[in-house]
Amino acid sequence: MDWNEFFLAFGETVGMTVIATILAYVVGLPLGVLLYDTGKKGLHPNKVVNFILGILVNILRSIPCLLLIIVLIPLTKGMFGRATGAWYAMIIPLFFASFAYVARIVETSFNEVDQGVIEAAKSMGASPLQIILKVLFREARPSLILGVSLAGISILGYTAFAYDFGAGGLIARAYSIYHNHPMNYFDNPELWIILVLIVVVVQIIQEVGLRLSKKLDKRRIAQ
Repeated sequence: MDWNEFFLAFGETVGMTVIATILAYVVGLPLGVLLYDTGKKGLHPNKVVNFILGILVNILRSIPCLLLIIVLIPLTKGMFGRATGAWYAMIIPLFFASFAYVARIVETSFNEVDQGVIEAAKSMGASPLQIILKVLFREARPSLILGVSLAGISILGYTAFAYDFGAGGLIARAYSIYHNHPMNYFDNPELWIILVLIVVVVQIIQEVGLRLSKKLDKRRIAQ
């Protein structure tokens, strides 16, 4: 087992997951706010705008990740000079595969906020921007935190497609072990190390998200 290649693959997986998750929230978070704001419960209901945004989000969520990677090859190649053979080439398709999902998470989190709290803020003269920043985000924090962990886990799973484009990563490395040794791949300890590590990473992400969410919930109740 080559530990240098193993840790390189681990770094590639972390890089793809973290960067793609951040970029997905850079776009998905404001898009989710717009979806909520123009929806029925929003501060500025607008059926036309909400419909258009909803169609865009639904279309992106309907395209399988692998197909999206193929469709975005020209864009990825234009940005990085290559669309295959490097972990960073996966960031663009992972971002496109995820930001619409993030937008729906944010919209759902805001829709769960008690309307009475929003009405109380309105009666106190709070502006729409103040309601979004100081009421909605505050009340929806537990759900939003859980959403981050769910998005991160989903994107981690999407990195499996890196194998098809020579982009590296732990999951792709595990598949290469099977591909190179189809008759005895179970005998390779690296396969099991990768399996255990992926499970541990996912559990850590879930547990951190859950604990932070509960902690924020307690603070809100205490107040």
